Amino acid sequence: MRPDDWHFTEDVDDFLARAGHFLRSQPGRHIMQLTWAERVRQRGADAFGSEAPLFGVLEHGGEVHATFYRLPPRGFGLSPLSPEQADALAVRLAALGNPVPSVSADDRTAALFAEAWQRHTGATPKPRETRLRLYRLEALTPPDPMPAGRGRVLGERDLEQAMFWCGEFARAVGEEVSISADTWADTRFADKRYTLWEAPDGTPVSVAGMNPLIGGQIQVDIVYTPADQRGRGYAGAVTTEVSRAALAAGARDVVLFANLSNPTSNALYQRLGYRTLTDWAVYDFVRDTSEGPAT
Repeated sequence: MRPDDWHFTEDVDDFLARAGHFLRSQPGRHIMQLTWAERVRQRGADAFGSEAPLFGVLEHGGEVHATFYRLPPRGFGLSPLSPEQADALAVRLAALGNPVPSVSADDRTAALFAEAWQRHTGATPKPRETRLRLYRLEALTPPDPMPAGRGRVLGERDLEQAMFWCGEFARAVGEEVSISADTWADTRFADKRYTLWEAPDGTPVSVAGMNPLIGGQIQVDIVYTPADQRGRGYAGAVTTEVSRAALAAGARDVVLFANLSNPTSNALYQRLGYRTLTDWAVYDFVRDTSEGPAT
């Protein structure tokens, strides 16, 4: 595997033409590449910052073996890599002077690239405390009994409700984002479909969102219940409703991420029929500035 086997492009259509079949062959493991490539395709290359997105495809022997994406100033998102593939990518990026502020991938791949990047550049990898688990729905098992109330899909007239709930979710997880009528279209929340669980008196008590159907797959994202409404089964009910909606929309696979530090949500998703696909990690890279600028 040679560093030159990696093909770099700023053209998302070129990226998808080269790697689309490969990505769709295992959509769960490539959820981030598929999602962000589609967002760039839909919104345009300039929608996520002043720098152009960068995509990479590892082609060898006429076949695609791996991919990456980067939307500056964000870090790199990698598909699963072998040690040789991770090393070849690190060599290529270092030789071209491409900055790597962080890397996000399945646990094994993230660790492999972090080691390779440190080896070739001297940058120190720092794993983030937040670690995620990616689940895939095997067979939906709704709560029995379901809590009192009903699910309601938010439509175009419910924009203020959607913005409110996404703002509450973002604050709860520490996500730095400005959500208003002026900024909404530029956020990652704008392309989702939301379902509220409402108590019998019509009070909204929990929300779940789902991304568009991409590569036969839908990601459930977000799930949020205010602290004063937890422990009543609302999260299970709204996750069930949005999972049903994803299946009804034609999804062959339904996936979601959960924070591994939250045993309650992980146990809930498993009761509903979600099974572990892979664990996820993010490494930030730090370099001693006394050694000069990082590559």
